[in-house]
Amino acid sequence: MNQDAFALLPAFVAVVEAGSFSGAARQLGSSKSALSKKVSQLEQTLGCQLLYRTTRSLTLTEAGDRYFETVRHAVRLASDGEDAIGALQVAPRGLLRVTVPMVYGRRHIAPLIPDFLARHPEVQLQLEMSDAQQDLVAEGFDVAVRIGALEDSSLIARRLAPCHSTLCAAPAYLARAGTPRTPRDLEAHNCLFYSLFRGGTQWRLLGPEGEAAVTPRGNFEVNNSDAIHTALLAGLGIGNMPDFIVGDDLAAGRLVPLLPTHALPEHGIWCVYPRRRHLPAKVGAWLAFLEERLGQGGASR
Repeated sequence: MNQDAFALLPAFVAVVEAGSFSGAARQLGSSKSALSKKVSQLEQTLGCQLLYRTTRSLTLTEAGDRYFETVRHAVRLASDGEDAIGALQVAPRGLLRVTVPMVYGRRHIAPLIPDFLARHPEVQLQLEMSDAQQDLVAEGFDVAVRIGALEDSSLIARRLAPCHSTLCAAPAYLARAGTPRTPRDLEAHNCLFYSLFRGGTQWRLLGPEGEAAVTPRGNFEVNNSDAIHTALLAGLGIGNMPDFIVGDDLAAGRLVPLLPTHALPEHGIWCVYPRRRHLPAKVGAWLAFLEERLGQGGASR
């Protein structure tokens, strides 16, 4: 391979994987103009157009598509080689890109960041809070924190802590609408539920008679747990909430646990990351830090 072209490959691969020059620029800590120049230089070196560019979209040409499918593996191998060297470093350093769930990240990850960066001052941490499950490899993330059942994938997963949930409501709502005694009673109540799940939402309750599946119905669904929490405290209805959000409210009586003979399934809080031959020192440091601070389940109680 032409050495000039090889030096330009990371820019081209990053632009394609990010879907835009701006997204790739954020990942690489570069500028859009610098990346655009490198891609143009690569096209000149190869003697063919790789990308169709408009003000609103970016698509691969036929030649660009074939080229990308081949050279992205070379870029990954080169990155793995750098990681192999980085794994030997005593002090973790460099850009660490992490994605975490919105509410859990804000409540339990963000407060830990100053301590992590004080411990590892050569790490530049880029934290994205989102409930969407990104493709870590395609979007350039080093680690993700995820809650719940994990899909089968090639990612490596480490369980940090359990995550318990409680069916609950405010005393004001129960005084107005009554208290459900069985899972079936929930059908007559205003249930507030999380709406990001594809294929609808079901609450699974494990009781003396086995498992009961309830499809929550109500006048408020939202893709943010903090919004449900606020509505619960205001007495709008019944919610299925993780204890790391409502634990203090349950202890103080602001919310009341329901159906005590039925339990909601326990989930896990996980760190997941792409499989590599050598774990970068910065990733190992992040994993060890979270296991130290969250690994006993303290944030999930």
